[in-house]
Amino acid sequence: MLDEELTSIAFCWRLERRDGAGLALTSHDRPLDFDGVRYEPTPGITPAAIRSELGPEPNLSEIHGSLSSEAISAADIAAGRWDGASLSLAAIDWQAPVAGALELMAGELGRVSSKDGAFEAELIGTAAKLQRPICPFTSPDCRAELGDPKCRVDMAGRRMRAAVTGVAGHLVEVDQPVDDRFRFGTVRFLTGPTNGERRSILAAAGHQLTLRSAPVGEVAVGTAVELVEGCDKTLGTCSARFGNAVNFRGEPHLPGNDLLTRYPGA
Repeated sequence: MLDEELTSIAFCWRLERRDGAGLALTSHDRPLDFDGVRYEPTPGITPAAIRSELGPEPNLSEIHGSLSSEAISAADIAAGRWDGASLSLAAIDWQAPVAGALELMAGELGRVSSKDGAFEAELIGTAAKLQRPICPFTSPDCRAELGDPKCRVDMAGRRMRAAVTGVAGHLVEVDQPVDDRFRFGTVRFLTGPTNGERRSILAAAGHQLTLRSAPVGEVAVGTAVELVEGCDKTLGTCSARFGNAVNFRGEPHLPGNDLLTRYPGA
């Protein structure tokens, strides 16, 4: 692909957010169809630096580009919708896309920020996973998330659909009764300007939810939401409420550092 005297190479980005939404963009000025995916032209997005080398060090890259309401908007970035999105970057010959693609990088986006009508993001390659600790740190609370492969609690029947009936900052009222089961759970907005946003629930009682932080977008009355039960990550809750103590990922009985500072008989 790169051996010719003249090349016709276009960068192609394929992004998928954690909520399942995705984009396929190209630096070419016309759409490209490759491998069953149509890449829309977005010349404003370009790679700033790409580094690839042998060894266990993570591959890092940076991208920058202009904000577009059709592709990556300032509101989406402020809401954190693109944080942690998976991304693959390839070079494709726009004159002969069927000839194949040269993969340059695959990984996920770090934190995405915006300033003066442009965005910047760091690409973290898959080799960065080698930098993670092999063994988890000890903790009295469970390190798993409710319903994940380590927790193994069946989440069937632990989700509920509702509609917003009122909003005041980080307080949201819904048309379905809620209780303490949803404390430390999540609410995901399904329609309107906040579509795709997730917020942690600090308290739930009656028809009111207290969120850790207010939604970035405007929440209108009637907005559909999905509520997911939460867990306070204690052994007592894991055993009594979920009957799942065998999968508890914590060390509640392991003495902590405060043992050295206790007075005799305390």
